[in-house]
Amino acid sequence: MKRIRITLAALSLSTLSSVVLAANPLSVHVLNLENGLPSPGVNVTLEKHVGQTWQLLNQGVTNEQGRIGELFPAQKALETGEYRVVFKTGEYFKKEGRDTFFPEIPVIFEVKNADQHYHIPLLLSPYGFSTYRGS
Repeated sequence: MKRIRITLAALSLSTLSSVVLAANPLSVHVLNLENGLPSPGVNVTLEKHVGQTWQLLNQGVTNEQGRIGELFPAQKALETGEYRVVFKTGEYFKKEGRDTFFPEIPVIFEVKNADQHYHIPLLLSPYGFSTYRGS
């Protein structure tokens, strides 16, 4: 009986997480490659490519888990096109008392299906980074 309750509770939390992710089409996650821990306090901006310029849509700061779960503006609908997420890593490392080679890390991506959720993880160190399309 206890196993069933635990399983149902876990399922409910999993379902709730999926609903939260589905509510906003864009999330980011920053992890520190040096220590394997989340990177809280990273300023992040979201921009859309419009004509020859980038238009600021939203900004946020990573939480204690290194996440921003809802980076896309709530009052707008996601459209197809090119977007840019800029991680302000210079500010982050300066607060940590560290030097870095990359003061900003821009990640440009294309939305081809506006009905999907887009997740952009950033694996970060002072002198390197990696990113990919998450889920």
